[in-house]
Amino acid sequence: MFRQQKRPWPRVVAMIGVAGLCAGALGTVALGTVALGTVALGQGATPLPKDTIFARKVLMDSIGRNMDALEANASSTRIDLIEGRDHADNISVMLMAFVHLFPPSTNEWKPKVDRDPGTDTFAAPAIWTGFADFYKRARDAADVAFKASRAETEPAFRNQVRQLRLACDSCHAIYMKKD
Repeated sequence: MFRQQKRPWPRVVAMIGVAGLCAGALGTVALGTVALGTVALGQGATPLPKDTIFARKVLMDSIGRNMDALEANASSTRIDLIEGRDHADNISVMLMAFVHLFPPSTNEWKPKVDRDPGTDTFAAPAIWTGFADFYKRARDAADVAFKASRAETEPAFRNQVRQLRLACDSCHAIYMKKD
């Protein structure tokens, strides 16, 4: 479980925004599920694995866009701490939700198969055999992003952004298949 921290009002607003994003993605999945003739999610059915994979791809894309903006800000000669803190806070909230989009039914990796980058998974099977480590890494990265969102100085902000990049890259090295 993620450690509970006192969160000021802007964090609650960010969480509501991410919840809206997730709800929108799941709403799209639900509509797609109904269109395919299956039972709507609100009636007790679970989403198809491809729908869950798509939802986590959408969320990871949002994390990536925020990370790109965060790193551009941190590497600039004039850091905008307010903007940077917003991106870091978004990443922190999204990472807390992200790990919950890996139910065992989405363990669909197959080696040497042509994959559609929009719908097929690049998640390594090691996620499910080492889920506790995967979960801890996501939690730790969320904590680093949260610290970046509260950095008071440019050097502290840059340091947290560097630590966040290392956390992301080390997790991808273990849990993301590239071939």
